[in-house]
Amino acid sequence: MASCGGTIHNATLGRIVSPEPGGAVGPNLTCRWVIEAAEGRRLHLHFERVSLDEDNDRLMVRSGGSPLSPVIYDSDMDDVPERGLISDAQSLYVELLSETPANPLLLSLRFEAFEEDRCFAPFLAHGNVTTTDPEYRPGALATFSCLPGYALEPPGPPNAIECVDPTEPHWNDTEPACKAMCGGELSEPAGVVLSPDWPQSYSPGQDCVWGVHVQEEKRILLQVEILNVREGDMLTLFDGDGPSARVLAQLRGPQPRRRLLSSGPDLTLQIQAPPGPPNPGLGQGFVLHFKEVPRNDTCPELPPPEWGWRTASHGDLIRGTVLTYQCEPGYELLGSDILTCQWDLSWSAAPPACQKIMTCADPGEIANGHRTASDAGFPVGSHVQYRCLPGYSLEGAAMLTCYSRDTGTPKWSDRVPKCALKYEPCLNPGVPENGYQTLYKHHYQAGESLRFFCYEGFELIGEVTITCVPGHPSQWTSQPPLCKVAYEELLDNRKLEVTQTTDPSRQLEGGNLALAILLPLGLVIVLGSGVYIYYTKLQGKSLFGFSGSHSYSPITVESDFSNPLYEAGDTREYEVSI
Repeated sequence: MASCGGTIHNATLGRIVSPEPGGAVGPNLTCRWVIEAAEGRRLHLHFERVSLDEDNDRLMVRSGGSPLSPVIYDSDMDDVPERGLISDAQSLYVELLSETPANPLLLSLRFEAFEEDRCFAPFLAHGNVTTTDPEYRPGALATFSCLPGYALEPPGPPNAIECVDPTEPHWNDTEPACKAMCGGELSEPAGVVLSPDWPQSYSPGQDCVWGVHVQEEKRILLQVEILNVREGDMLTLFDGDGPSARVLAQLRGPQPRRRLLSSGPDLTLQIQAPPGPPNPGLGQGFVLHFKEVPRNDTCPELPPPEWGWRTASHGDLIRGTVLTYQCEPGYELLGSDILTCQWDLSWSAAPPACQKIMTCADPGEIANGHRTASDAGFPVGSHVQYRCLPGYSLEGAAMLTCYSRDTGTPKWSDRVPKCALKYEPCLNPGVPENGYQTLYKHHYQAGESLRFFCYEGFELIGEVTITCVPGHPSQWTSQPPLCKVAYEELLDNRKLEVTQTTDPSRQLEGGNLALAILLPLGLVIVLGSGVYIYYTKLQGKSLFGFSGSHSYSPITVESDFSNPLYEAGDTREYEVSI
């Protein structure tokens, strides 16, 4: 019985074990058991497993049925009795005290009722008992042998005990124990690998290697039942024959139950415990069950999830196969969406499940506004309230509600609203000629300002800064300015030109130039006049021969013109004199 205390009436055969750690009894516990056999019988108590914290745990056994009965065992003063305890009466009182132990508590006591005129039935954990008398009367012999992987301690021979003394029957020697060996070779279809000295804690300074071998066409399934090795110790599993094979797993400290699968018919286990002082209560050891299973090269078949499906990268689930999981609309995947068939033909993770989605997607924030959510996770039935900043008005539903649908994911009751300006923006008034503006854009919201500047040589006429005033429509506070030529600078340039024109040195240069032109011209005129007078007055001849009669051949041309003056058939003479 694993409960913390109780009374067992008409006891025949059974066990008392300590409560599970972390159970309802809590770290501090007081457990009391009363074991009562039938009239005329006594009880034998065998200590199968005891691991107590020396400072915080205490176990007491009394020969009788009350807390006042005489003490026949006290863990604070006595060693664990190898032969067990025999009651003087028909009852035993067992009391276990524990006060926040630093180490795990472990207790397993086997009790058996027997007749007063015979010996109790011997028991051998991890072994077998054969006897010459199943009633175990005086003169009976009991012979012991251990299961594979165990050895008798103390080692035989003799490996048998005898029931003696008819007046007060008892065994002439203690029952031996089957303790796990440090290493060995196991070739059975199924078996167990135990830490050295199991069920006692293994000792420091050990390096033990076990080899497990099954049929060639099989492989090995290893089930880790108990694993609690000391800090600094290491249990290594090799996927093959010998420590040179591929490492399948390395385990240390306390570990939960797990399963490992070899890729072939051989498996090697090695425990390495460096030398050092023993640590009571820790290093309980390990219990590893193994069995041969059919050998194949595929991982176990996995069904598709409910409300979803899976796809495989290969038709056969061989090593390296990847399974991809997806869910139907309205469901979300819990767990890994990708599983890989590993080297040891196990899946990289547990298969996922599809769970109905009961939340809406985050609707998001809104520009120029804010929101208030009734629940940050947006579950079905939650609300989101939207509000706009001053100067903006809400367009759309102010409150959205998350509601469920029979098909598909939950949905919001309406679209997310928008925050629109209460006033129309001002249009850009344009850039002045020979100037520029800052923050150039097409539209300016109410309250925004715009500054103007002129290029060098121009001055700004008007307001440097104008502001967009809200309205229907919004307007600028004034017209944009102009950029005109700076007059003071222009006047300075004109003064410079006048000064250059009235410079005496420049006037002198102009007079010299005129004299250089007119003087040669006058000389030419005088000479020409003299030559002309000479020829006309003194010799009576014209220099150019413009006077005198000249004869022309008549040219007769028919003409439609009626003006006789232009008739070509008329011959005329002209005299020109100068």
